[in-house]
Amino acid sequence: MDDKITIIEGPLPEFKPIQDGWALGLNEGPQLSVTAITSLRTFNGPALVERCYRAWHNQLPMHLHYRNEMGLEQQAPILAARAMDTEEGNVLLLWIYLDRDEVEFEIDSSDDENAEDDHDK
Repeated sequence: MDDKITIIEGPLPEFKPIQDGWALGLNEGPQLSVTAITSLRTFNGPALVERCYRAWHNQLPMHLHYRNEMGLEQQAPILAARAMDTEEGNVLLLWIYLDRDEVEFEIDSSDDENAEDDHDK
């Protein structure tokens, strides 16, 4: 059984930290990791989700296998998966764990400005 989803071509995955209560609750344990989400375009999202469900049903891990910005291969454990149909085609949403020591957060100052504008209204 294949225990990973591999990104073969296309742009690097963009990981966004999540604040959903259900996903944060899955992050309890001795290892410090960051729960993140990424979306990937795919030819057959439902088949990839089914592969994840089969592995998890058999109590096996699933990993996202990708290349980082330096071109080095990395893997991240997948904790949830969902396929969606969009106008551009199939999209696979993956909730994953990232090693806290390897994560860099970018803060967009426009988000802070928009929050202040909303507060003033």
